[in-house]
Amino acid sequence: MGAPTTRVRQARAVRLGPRSVLALALVSAVGVAGFTWPFLTPPTSRLSAHAQDAPWLFAGLLVLLVAVAGAAVAEAGLGPKAVAMLGVLAATGAALRPIGAGTAGIEPMFFLMVLSGRVLGPGFGFVLGSVTMFASALLTGGVGPWLPFQMLAMGWFAMGAGLLPGPDRLRGRAELVMLAGYGFLAAFAYGTVMNMAGWPFMGALASNVAFDPHAPVATNLARFVAYCVATSLGWDLGRAVVTVVLTLTVGPAVLRALRRATRRAAFETPVTFEASRQ
Repeated sequence: MGAPTTRVRQARAVRLGPRSVLALALVSAVGVAGFTWPFLTPPTSRLSAHAQDAPWLFAGLLVLLVAVAGAAVAEAGLGPKAVAMLGVLAATGAALRPIGAGTAGIEPMFFLMVLSGRVLGPGFGFVLGSVTMFASALLTGGVGPWLPFQMLAMGWFAMGAGLLPGPDRLRGRAELVMLAGYGFLAAFAYGTVMNMAGWPFMGALASNVAFDPHAPVATNLARFVAYCVATSLGWDLGRAVVTVVLTLTVGPAVLRALRRATRRAAFETPVTFEASRQ
């Protein structure tokens, strides 16, 4: 008889409850609408008539909704030990982002978000992605109407890594390959959704690829694809390649460190205080 298989229990810094799951779902639904509204509204709608105002409206709305989702996740069990871990990882991610400033695709913070979401779970990943992007924007001076979209997109990015098949199914080289593949695809997805957020602001600056609120959906879709190819394909490819390379090279050490810290933190063990003895 073979040796019994030991199942590896996935650590969770935050256990999502029904309320927090509902909050994340609602925020994600509004976020999808905020990113894709140019393809959802007919040319005769009032939203298309205010094409330059709509991104500002969604940006303001997403600020509130991301805050609500973060509060719901925190209420679900973001204890003091998880907050400490969040602070360390968010500070590290924010410090990594300026390394690639001005250099196409060198953005090492993305691989850290993938590995952190993988180890600490989707709820923690969403909060970590949002907080890291906010902190890095303050550090780099990148505060603007695009920031709420970046926070939501990075929250999705890290949350998705926490929803991948658990370590009881994949470990070792297979897990690294899975995370590298996810990071590659998610890096392109992040760039694409952020293009959606900024594209309507172009107006008539580039008539061949700009959003035209009076054009049919098929025409705008073709314009958007041309816009992505012309402006961000090289950057997205660089981001994806850097994420894959870092995941496969330093990923094993980072995963071990995160899992060791998670075991020592024992997030699911409540913090207790003993009365002092006189």
